[in-house]
Amino acid sequence: MLVLQITIFGTMLVGLIVRKLGIVGVEARKDLTNLVINIVLPCNIITSFITRLSTDLLRECVTIFLVSVGVQAFSVIYGKVLYRKESPGRSMNLRYGIICSNAGFLGNPIAEGLYGATGLMLASIYLIPQRIMMWSEGIAIYSGISDKKETVKKVISHPCVLACLIGLILLLTQAIIPEVILTPIQTIGRCNTALSMMVIGMILAEINIKEIVDKTVILYSLQRLVIIPLIIYVVLTILPVSHLVRGLSVILAAMPAGATTSMLASKYDRDPVFATKLVVFSTLCSIPAIIIWSAVLT
Repeated sequence: MLVLQITIFGTMLVGLIVRKLGIVGVEARKDLTNLVINIVLPCNIITSFITRLSTDLLRECVTIFLVSVGVQAFSVIYGKVLYRKESPGRSMNLRYGIICSNAGFLGNPIAEGLYGATGLMLASIYLIPQRIMMWSEGIAIYSGISDKKETVKKVISHPCVLACLIGLILLLTQAIIPEVILTPIQTIGRCNTALSMMVIGMILAEINIKEIVDKTVILYSLQRLVIIPLIIYVVLTILPVSHLVRGLSVILAAMPAGATTSMLASKYDRDPVFATKLVVFSTLCSIPAIIIWSAVLT
């Protein structure tokens, strides 16, 4: 556990240093983010599905998918009730931030570090309902309009969802990929944790802490990183689910606000400055939160 934490956050520190020293600029950091999301992470997801299929594994896949659906339904209601008295712009950002976390980018390497390739595979399945909510309920929160056709298009075309579908096909068919194809995919996929954590470190290097302190933002971060995962932990302790499913569900729920929060707020002009504060401050606070939750869950 200690080695894992040192590895993850040590790599993050390297990213912070190279950004502070100007070795990597803002545009290069954005390019690295796109590289991780569109190439490295999908390769990592595909290889995580290359394992022997068993009844237990299939049951775990179905279970974590259903848990994720339940978490998303709870998040929608929870956000509506909790932030109904906030101003419209803030309320939209807070509600979206409760529904959509940064689990896809930050959560996958954490899940893999804690639970190995099986953890990464199940985490990829867990994230499918969240990605659907990002482009359906998420868009509806900001625009008041839900375009089902556009939602399907965005979800199906997302590289990580495509990788998950490919992985499921490989898992169910137990197809054997030729080494000449599999080896490059595995090699690229192994870069995921290092590159993801370095990019997070670069983002943190660009933050001015004095400009993001806000009472509402602090309370949101407490909800996002502590209260919601704690509720999920208690509920899943009562329900008959495995330790693996419970651990993954909790750690993926304990992730900061997703970057799309500030992007959509900017697109629809819904207090983008406040949205950026949510993303930045919750990301900073996620470092100790992830360490604590990882220790509790393992």
